[in-house]
Amino acid sequence: MVIDYPAPAFEAKRCEPADLGARIAELPRPLVFTNGCFDILHRGHVTYLAQARALGASMIVALNSDASVKRLGKGDDRPINSLSDRMSVMAALECVSLVTWFDEDTPLQRILESRPDVLVKGGDWPVEKIVGYSEVKGWGGQVHSVPFLHARSTTALVAKIRTL
Repeated sequence: MVIDYPAPAFEAKRCEPADLGARIAELPRPLVFTNGCFDILHRGHVTYLAQARALGASMIVALNSDASVKRLGKGDDRPINSLSDRMSVMAALECVSLVTWFDEDTPLQRILESRPDVLVKGGDWPVEKIVGYSEVKGWGGQVHSVPFLHARSTTALVAKIRTL
């Protein structure tokens, strides 16, 4: 017997960039925005995301497209996980309200479209160097660089796996 199961509810958190404005209008404020590759999700990522989400009532995560990840120079074989897979994994996290993506080298366009109240990056980013800093500060928002509690790296994890 074949059972036709419905798609998991978290898949509804996936958002095409063209639909971002309408979907953001449904989210409670203050709105947090963060971004990254999040290729192989690890403890450092989920801790950081939970800390970022605690700064507002809802959170958007913008993921680098596969082409954007490749341009970052993380390695010819990166990302390990496709954008579609990374979006679904991110959407499954309770702290994430909406997940979208960007193909450019930076998420500035998604930041401008979403007009977050709070912009967040990890502790390796000085606040003034975070893409969107001047724009978010200009409309009265806050920008945070959240210190790492668990120093983890997907690049280091991939290297470790390769040695096994």
